[in-house]
This record gives sequence, C-alpha cells and structure tokens, in this order.
Amino acid sequence: MKFVDLAESLKEGLMPIYFLRGEEAYFRDRAVAAIRAACALQQPALNEVRIEGESLKGDKLAAFRDGLYVLPFLDERRLVRVYEFYPTEREWEGVFARYAERPSPSTVLVIVNSGKRAGGADLAKKKGVVLVDCARESEEKLSRWLFALLRRMGLQADADAAGMMVRYCACDAARLHIEAEKLKLLLGEGGRVDRAAVDAFVAKDVEYKVYELTQAASRGSHSAFCEILSELMNKGMDENAVLAALTSHYRTLVEIGRMRGTDAEVSKLLGVKPYAVAKNREAARRLGGRAEKIYQRLYALSADMRTGLYGKEAALQAAVTEIFFG
Repeated sequence: MKFVDLAESLKEGLMPIYFLRGEEAYFRDRAVAAIRAACALQQPALNEVRIEGESLKGDKLAAFRDGLYVLPFLDERRLVRVYEFYPTEREWEGVFARYAERPSPSTVLVIVNSGKRAGGADLAKKKGVVLVDCARESEEKLSRWLFALLRRMGLQADADAAGMMVRYCACDAARLHIEAEKLKLLLGEGGRVDRAAVDAFVAKDVEYKVYELTQAASRGSHSAFCEILSELMNKGMDENAVLAALTSHYRTLVEIGRMRGTDAEVSKLLGVKPYAVAKNREAARRLGGRAEKIYQRLYALSADMRTGLYGKEAALQAAVTEIFFG
C-alpha cells in the first residue's frame, strides 16, 4: 500500500509485520508514528524497542527473531522497530520465514528501510509482510495529499494553490507539512489558502528559484533575472551552479524544439508534465535559432571555465550578456 493509504488500513487493525520502504524520510517517520499510535502503548519504556539493522549479524539474528515472541508487560502489544535491515535471501528464509508465517500475536514488527541493497532479500514480496511504500510521490499525488492535509488542519484550500505549494517546496513532503503548519498559524481557523497566500507566505525552494531564473531568461526579462540571481547568490549558490542550470535549460529548449509529436507524447517520453513541454516549446519558438546559439555559447563558456580560461564570475557575466544582449 501507499503511505497515504496506511491510515485507513490501521482503522481495520494492526498487522504483525510492516515493511516501510522509500526515500521520503517524512513518509517513513509519519508511518512509524501512525503505527505507534495504533499500538496505544501505555508503557513504551518497557514495550517499545528500536534496533539498527547493522547490528543483526550471525547469532544475533536468531536471537532477535526469538525475542519477537517476548510478551508485553502491562500492555497489549510490543512494538519492535528495525532500521536499515537488509537480510540476504538465505538469512530471511533460514531465520525469519517461519516467524512471518506464525508471528507473535502481541508483537508489531516494523522494518524501516530507505531503499534497496544489492544482494538483499526482497522483503516486499515475502509472505506475511505488509509493504508501505514511502517513495517520493509525483507532483499530482502530493498535491492531492497536501489538499487533504490543509482541509484536516481546518483551512480552506484551492486545488491550484496546493499544486503551487508543491512546486515551491520541490516535492519535499516534510517542507510541505512545515509550510502548512505555518499557514495555519498565519491564516487562522477557516483561513483560505489561495495562490496569493501561497505566494506571500510559502518560502520558495532553491530549485524553484532556479526554475524562475531560467524562465526569466527565456522571456528576456533582464530585471527579473537579475533580482532572482541576486537572491540565489545570497542563499549560497555560486556562479558555476547558475551557469550549469542555464546551460541545461537551453539544451532542453533545443532538444524539445527538435522533437516531434504532441505535448503529451513528448512529456511521456521525457518524464515531465505536458504543461512543462508546452512552456518550453513556446520559449523555443519565441527564441527561434537563438536557442541553439545561446546553448552553444553557454556550453563553451562552461568548458572555458573548467580549463581556467574564464573565472567563474566572468563566465557568468559573459553568459548573461549572450542571453540578453547577444
């Protein structure tokens, strides 16, 4: 199941073994918190255990399995959490398979992994193990999740404002939750989260500011470009990174300008949204042959900077001159 489905599943009851896997730390932490709350432990000091997977080697693995049968003290359940646990296929089948078939009815085992590891058993496919997918979600799914979160917080939310927040926060669920809490404090119970509120109160991620920078370059808006560039530099981004972002942007314009097919077809091929394809095609058409000329010049400047022919400040200044005055 997906992380967003866990809450409904827990209403039906707890399962003996959960496997939380995915790179989104916020989802993993929230899933653990939800399972802990469902266990309703009155004596967590006695009945909650955390173990690092790296410590489970050799004889300790079997001892850990046997410990799962220990009865809770003054509680109905024990909660055992294991972090970054990657047993081999042989270890799982030899040590844990029988436990998964006949688990302790009073123990909830939660395995929390950030990803996969070469040579490790695929726990998601093991009998008796419930997978909770904590991978980073798409912009669309995060927008729906955020919309529901804002509503639960007592805020009135516009769907397009939720999508705007997701883009501002670069699809980072932890940041989205923090920004949602901030909006609740600022807007109060029943406050309306619209595009104006998001623009005024939600901090833009550096990644989104870079996007705004490239869009200002495509539009030929020199004043907006300089303002965004100054903000990025104040946040610690250096000239090398800015030049790399601009070079990548113009390369994308050249490539999309050459591609045939509908926006939907190209978006599926590149793994981006149709809206992004349409915007880039519009920019490429507006620039005409200049897009490729700018890209070639920026690529050459990047190479010259790496060889020492240009300093990074001079290379970026030359790039800006080419974009706006070339």
